[in-house]
Amino acid sequence: MFALHLMILYLTLIKLGKLYMKPSLKFLDENLINKIISEAIHMLCTLGITIENKKILSLLADHDAKINYNTFHAVFTEKIVKDSITKCPESFSLFDQNSNESIVFNNNNAHFTPGSSALYYLDINGEKRKPVTKDYIQYVKINESLNNIASQSTAFIPSDVHEMISDSYRLFLSLLFGRKPVVTGTFHPESFKIMKDMQIVIRGNEKVLAEKPLTVFTCCPHSPLKWTNDSCLDIMNCASSNIPVEIVSAPIAGLVSPVTLTETLIQHTAENVSGIVIGQLINPGTPMLYGNATSVYDARYGTMSMGAIESMMLACASNEIGKALGLPTQAYIAVSDSLYNDAQNGLETGMGAVLGVLSGINNISGPGMLESLQSFSLAKLILDNDICGMAFRSAKGIIPKNDFQSNSVFRELIDKKQLLQSNHTRRYFRKEHYFPSQIINRLHSSQITENNPAISERIQNEKEKHLKSYQEIQLSEEKKDELITLMKNKAAFYGQDTIPTLKI
Repeated sequence: MFALHLMILYLTLIKLGKLYMKPSLKFLDENLINKIISEAIHMLCTLGITIENKKILSLLADHDAKINYNTFHAVFTEKIVKDSITKCPESFSLFDQNSNESIVFNNNNAHFTPGSSALYYLDINGEKRKPVTKDYIQYVKINESLNNIASQSTAFIPSDVHEMISDSYRLFLSLLFGRKPVVTGTFHPESFKIMKDMQIVIRGNEKVLAEKPLTVFTCCPHSPLKWTNDSCLDIMNCASSNIPVEIVSAPIAGLVSPVTLTETLIQHTAENVSGIVIGQLINPGTPMLYGNATSVYDARYGTMSMGAIESMMLACASNEIGKALGLPTQAYIAVSDSLYNDAQNGLETGMGAVLGVLSGINNISGPGMLESLQSFSLAKLILDNDICGMAFRSAKGIIPKNDFQSNSVFRELIDKKQLLQSNHTRRYFRKEHYFPSQIINRLHSSQITENNPAISERIQNEKEKHLKSYQEIQLSEEKKDELITLMKNKAAFYGQDTIPTLKI
């Protein structure tokens, strides 16, 4: 009877969370967070910010902001800032191409998405070159079966199409070959209309698209403290169409923001909050992620470093600030400054992935990215899928099962000297342990044969496995034709008579 009561108490404590502490990570205490937010708002309400869009300036003026139309300068009021933050949703979801809810940005739920908009492609053999359509289609197909990567991104820019259609072309390929939601954006605001039209083709109409968002658009201020007209148009286009936005400030500590991490966080907060204000003035309730692409400047080489530990700390700290404001978050972390898939790449990516998950960053951008976001590597993305899986396992923590009525297990161990065939092992081993792909080598030297493949070959094998498992998306021929027609017409407008072949 005593054992029964003990078991009931044990199960009750587990349900109440008393025997389980989910691991988490904090860089800022509450007092420091409040000081950073207060200082950032004070900056916006005294020094102000440059906003090169007269419609936004006029809206701000209607809310009692001080505006200099000649210099495009705006000085906010605390009321504008606080009202805008209050109107921004605390959470929102993305839905896949089949309208299934697949990502929920809330609390400390972490999701990984590949990095975006790389200029170069490091192919599977290690050759750095300009990417082409074939590379992009292969990336989308493989990303479909990477179970630890929640979404697509418009990861790199194919060089075999006109520059003015590169925004819409990447989304076009993502929708034609992938099911996952897409993190995207525009370098040219005039691309937005066709990118919205493509999403409407998938959803059927604008109302359903608003109810079940398929994409998040990245919108970036220019450090220090400036919104260009193009960046303003990006937010305005998305907000007026109820398409979610991630505001991603990217100050570089020691170059275009102060060298100290705290002051860079103040600037980052001011830039991000100003973007929140713009979006909520256009359409109150627009879903928005509080994003981060902060880095530090390495004065020895004149480069920005996304793989620096300080950059990772800034990403995690900005997440804490975003959560304190009641907003879901995004950050570039799990990226590398390395030019190659080498030990440095593994070090920086692995550290970033674990820190990001333990911090509870909702949208972790970075898998697949090298050279401080300049290059994309499919080999890295495939390897990063395992890194992300390990990071997720760490965040689950150590959860008791039936571990405190354990005499029978230990009796079996004493009797048999091992537990490989134990019912207890069979019941829990897949729940308790993360098993990575064959890329990760756990063989001992005594088990290695002459045919043991190098890691590059193991990644190649994993790539082929993913390509073979790819299943064509269930998109009607009518919708495919609509997407292709939209894309061909846009290409023709810029003098490109054909688009590259869509088969590999």
